[in-house]
Amino acid sequence: MSSSLSVYLLDVAATRAFVGSRDDQLLETIREDFGDDLARDDDYHSHAIEQGAPTAYEALRAVVYGGPFSEDREHAFQYGYAYDRLCSLTGAFLPNDCFTPHRGDWLSDVDQGLKALGITAVSVEAFSYGGLPAPLPYASVPGCGEWTPDQIARALEEFETAKRAVEESGQAPSLEPEVEEAAMQCLSWMRYAVKRPGIGVIGFCS
Repeated sequence: MSSSLSVYLLDVAATRAFVGSRDDQLLETIREDFGDDLARDDDYHSHAIEQGAPTAYEALRAVVYGGPFSEDREHAFQYGYAYDRLCSLTGAFLPNDCFTPHRGDWLSDVDQGLKALGITAVSVEAFSYGGLPAPLPYASVPGCGEWTPDQIARALEEFETAKRAVEESGQAPSLEPEVEEAAMQCLSWMRYAVKRPGIGVIGFCS
């Protein structure tokens, strides 16, 4: 079974602040402008909804109001997808062709590639197991993680330091072409972000 990674460029702190904001205008805008998307999601998850899971809009409202949430842990995925929706509507979607679809330990493989390039401040695998902002219930799917502006700045500094060391030694790390391409895509996300003060990255793996 394959997985996908959706990655957004946005203000991480401001996005987290949507949770519990009780912003009725935001909810109304989403319902009016993206009602068809909500309906499609409800159709896709119709079986779970029939078993008591919240609809896409109900989950979105619970996220924006900070609750109440279903006590059934099997329903937590809807809140994860609702938070994903908020990110998709308020952030810029980043190229993800190196990660969608992917299988097995691909995210871990790319992390090893990043480490070979000197980067340890960020991790793409963290997008698959990081938690949602409090007080949203934990959901294994979608996985959610973030790279803060500080983490991104450190990662780019690490890369430049390692790059200088390679230039001095003449010994470049040996990476599989696909891993190198994916690592370069990660670097492109970071470079997009660092040009915009206060901007970070939030990713969802499903």
